[in-house]
Amino acid sequence: MEETTLYLLVLVAGVAVGIINTIAGGGSLLTLPILIFCGLPPSIANGTNRVGILLQTAMATAGFKSKGVSTFPFNIYLGISAIFGAILGANIAIDVKGETFNKILAIIMVIVVLIIIFKPKIKTSELQERLTGKHLWIGITVFFFIGIYGGFVNAGIGFIIIIFLHFFHKMNLVRVNATKVVIVFIYTLSALIVFVFNDKVDWKVGLILAAGNGIGAWFGSRLSVKKGDNFIKSFLVVMIIIMSVKLWFF
Repeated sequence: MEETTLYLLVLVAGVAVGIINTIAGGGSLLTLPILIFCGLPPSIANGTNRVGILLQTAMATAGFKSKGVSTFPFNIYLGISAIFGAILGANIAIDVKGETFNKILAIIMVIVVLIIIFKPKIKTSELQERLTGKHLWIGITVFFFIGIYGGFVNAGIGFIIIIFLHFFHKMNLVRVNATKVVIVFIYTLSALIVFVFNDKVDWKVGLILAAGNGIGAWFGSRLSVKKGDNFIKSFLVVMIIIMSVKLWFF
């Protein structure tokens, strides 16, 4: 395959993944194999993918803000906590290979989709956000560990963040997504620095991917606000099922 065709593939994949990651999650499960297919070693593909995620979450944040959706300063508190975990996770990713990781992640995805399907529905009138006091401190603690996973590989982390913010902090799914993209932007910046410092980033491919991610994220964030919770929940369930099957069988 010609170099131009490969770069076009990366760009198109970036747009699709920008939409997927902003509304649900799991986009890195698509981009990582594509980057490896383009000839990047797995560790460099992992680092390069962060360039796309960084611009994607920045554009998604701008998209949500343009629609008047923000959870500041709650999102910043969780993001700062995740930074420390992400630095640890990224350093682990530089040196450690996990051959059974895909199957473990597939099991996690199945658990997540079961929670979404069978968890008693929270009525909009009952969604009284819990963003302060002990709930804030529990959230800060949890996001340190989420940050470790995010720094390590990031794939599928959007699902985990959505479930936690929705059912523990009782946020509606639109505000969950607006919070998620800010948190991921913050910890991704720290993880990317670790990968750059260890020379694990292909900037040419990364910037092409980032262009696609950014475009997709802008439209995904605005679509998320426009369509609301029911659309996000349906999209989320479909994406989790697809990603679970992909991880287990391919």
